[in-house]
Amino acid sequence: MHQEITLSREVGAIQIPSGDSVVLPVGTPVYITQRLGGTFTVATSQGLARISAADADALGIDMEEEKRKEEAAVRIKDAPLEDQIWHQLAQVYDPEIPVDIVNLGLVYDCALEQVDGKTVASVKMTLTAPGCGMGPVIAADAQARIMTIEGIDDARVELVWDPAWNQDMISEEGKMKLGMI
Repeated sequence: MHQEITLSREVGAIQIPSGDSVVLPVGTPVYITQRLGGTFTVATSQGLARISAADADALGIDMEEEKRKEEAAVRIKDAPLEDQIWHQLAQVYDPEIPVDIVNLGLVYDCALEQVDGKTVASVKMTLTAPGCGMGPVIAADAQARIMTIEGIDDARVELVWDPAWNQDMISEEGKMKLGMI
């Protein structure tokens, strides 16, 4: 959430806390500090400002995509646990690649097990390269997201290297996002 974003166009905003209207010029670096109620609070070198959802594109945010994700999250709540796990895994990203780990083809297996009366999610995944220093971070993110699912008592995410990952494992959707097709 606290990633620097450069405004792609001039944006009208409301200065916080004064409530004054301001114009943030194209190229202004901002950090989103809050996104609630259809607005974005951003930190700039001049202080805080509120940007409306109508200007989300200047932040690089596609509100239609956000709406689809929100609707999918509501629908998935009543889905089988395995579907909920796959949904959560699709929210995990390699920080260097703008495609989720499912569409990158990094998740090889997802299974539910009963261990001592508890529901355990077991995931086997790989990385694009064995030497990736972010591997443990990505695996921990996947585990944390799975643990948010009601009905899951434990999650185990194992990094595996066989078979070796290659670009053919990227889904069509992933290839489209990466400009490969």
